[in-house]
Amino acid sequence: MSAQVPTARLRGAGVLEWAVVLLPLALCVGLVTRVSPGVGVGVLAVAAGLVVPVVATAALLRRRPAAVSPPDVVTLARVALTGVVATAAVLVLAGQLPARTWPVAVVVGAALLLDAVDGWLARATGTASPAGARLDMESDAALLLVLSVLVSVTLGWWVVAIGAMRYVFVAASWVRPALRGELTPSLARRTVAALQGIALLLALVPAIPPPWAAVGVVLALLALLASFVRDVVDLEVRG
Repeated sequence: MSAQVPTARLRGAGVLEWAVVLLPLALCVGLVTRVSPGVGVGVLAVAAGLVVPVVATAALLRRRPAAVSPPDVVTLARVALTGVVATAAVLVLAGQLPARTWPVAVVVGAALLLDAVDGWLARATGTASPAGARLDMESDAALLLVLSVLVSVTLGWWVVAIGAMRYVFVAASWVRPALRGELTPSLARRTVAALQGIALLLALVPAIPPPWAAVGVVLALLALLASFVRDVVDLEVRG
């Protein structure tokens, strides 16, 4: 039976490529229509919601072989939800939506839940792959960036450091070749990454007082900073 596991890959990538863009487009347009902001804000909000789905679609188109696995489908669902959150973030920044609402918190919670499901599904079906892991990692980074911008409206722009740290690390690797090395697998790193999403989600829950939410986000940011410092030191020593 184990020899049959790799066949658990979906060949209808063409349908998924369309769905990755059209589904968030429909959701984002629906959200904008419900809120009814000005035309300029509405167009900007929908465009922001399509950035991550379009980038994910481009990654699928470049993939060789052109196969999409079951965990990829879960990751792509998270990408669609990230688009909705990005649209909501623009509307919040424009003053068209409250900074903390239950509907947005529920969407964010669903996206974080899918993040846990795709890794489990990859292991359960034996369909883990470097391409899938890269899609998952970049989708996580994009979601954290969008969430940190959204939460910053309530707690301050310092929160964006959570979402920006991954991209600062990538930028640093352009000038420091040692940082391009393979990171040692680490449960602590995965745990810290998960804590970022949880802390940002709690900061969006209306029932949680902002000062309490700020404490959680500060602790998460400090843990993330320590994790990145450890990884940089490890890569520099091995490089």
